[in-house]
Amino acid sequence: MALPSADKFVSTREFAQSLDGKDPLHHFREQFFLPVDKIYLDGNSLGLMPRKSEIAIQRVLNEWKSMGIGGWLNAQIPWFYFSERMGEKIAPIVGAKPSEVVMTGTTTINLHSLVSTFYQPEGAKTKILADELNFPNDLYALGGQIQMKGLNLQNHLVLVPSEDGKTLDEQKIIEMMTPDIALIILPSVLYRSGQLLNIAHLTKEAHARNIVIGFDCCHSVGAVPHKFDEWDVDFAFWCSYKYLNSGPGAPGFLYINERHFSKKNGLIGWFGYIKEKQFDMALQFEQANNAGGWQISSPGIIAAGGVEGALEITLAAGIEQIRKKSLHMTEYLIFLVKELLSQEPYSFLIGTPLEPTRRSGHIALEREKDAYRINKALIHHGFIPDFRPPNVIRIAPIALYNTYEEVWNLVQTLKQIIDTKEYLQFSEERSIIS
Repeated sequence: MALPSADKFVSTREFAQSLDGKDPLHHFREQFFLPVDKIYLDGNSLGLMPRKSEIAIQRVLNEWKSMGIGGWLNAQIPWFYFSERMGEKIAPIVGAKPSEVVMTGTTTINLHSLVSTFYQPEGAKTKILADELNFPNDLYALGGQIQMKGLNLQNHLVLVPSEDGKTLDEQKIIEMMTPDIALIILPSVLYRSGQLLNIAHLTKEAHARNIVIGFDCCHSVGAVPHKFDEWDVDFAFWCSYKYLNSGPGAPGFLYINERHFSKKNGLIGWFGYIKEKQFDMALQFEQANNAGGWQISSPGIIAAGGVEGALEITLAAGIEQIRKKSLHMTEYLIFLVKELLSQEPYSFLIGTPLEPTRRSGHIALEREKDAYRINKALIHHGFIPDFRPPNVIRIAPIALYNTYEEVWNLVQTLKQIIDTKEYLQFSEERSIIS
């Protein structure tokens, strides 16, 4: 049964309940542990725990308990090959060959590894192009890599500016692909506004100028289908604990287009060695001729169990179906905000691009004043959103476990918070994690 289009939306609870009744993914909600008496809308920061992840983690613990070191080769998924197996499992979700993806490290370690490989300043091409709205951690890493090359950070890290402080103009990005750019690193999605960049178009334009380009896909993989091979992306990296629901601190992933397999990883570690010869303990390093060559050290196997279980659910639901429902839920949230919260005294704005092709999995609700206090009031009412300075309440209705009625309840609660002015009782002082 097809879900109604946006022009058929109605702002009643009964309508929200009817959407849930027609939702083909509704049964996946039962496969997650849901917080008691909470409405969780923060899956773009940390996804909820899948029941299959608990089972997989427990199996790995039992293998360690019963096999000890034997688990490296004799576990159900031999630990020695766990990273490659998870790469094979996620490859269809990102549109890659199994050999081009590996589970390894964390987002920042993988970024350092990839930049150390692909950033080779030479002649006039000495600069990295990034953007001023990127997650600061990526910029820290890029700065570190520039400094390790003995270059000046201020002169060699070029940031695409944002005219509105929320979004990036892709034509401006292209204009800044100048002959002195050696490498481009961009987010697939801007973490505050939720703007989804056109990876295929930006890659084509970079390659037309002989520039290598890579993407941080932490805020898109698991919510948006990717076609890395078709788009001819050079490399990408992402975490697994947001839309992929693998658990806090779980291993990340990286993608290397197979045409780059002959390149040498700039951060060499023994788990990047040719698998069949890794335990020869030779002093001369021989890098694996696949994405596995960019591993540095052995994977955290217990946390990897969380990845295994979570990927089973994403694959069962299908990334195209997940994207379809995600877009429909965010469209519904936009409708309700415009219908009920856009006028005074509510005065909420949508900071996320309204076009579906430019929108990822979360909506940025903005309010000129008191946004952080309103966020605290939402938490007081049992909602789990998150806040990003200066005035953004991020709401992520997750296709696998959130409901349309929860979205409706959120908007009604925001309306109540403003109507009663109860947000005034909360301090403007921010906590360490918001």
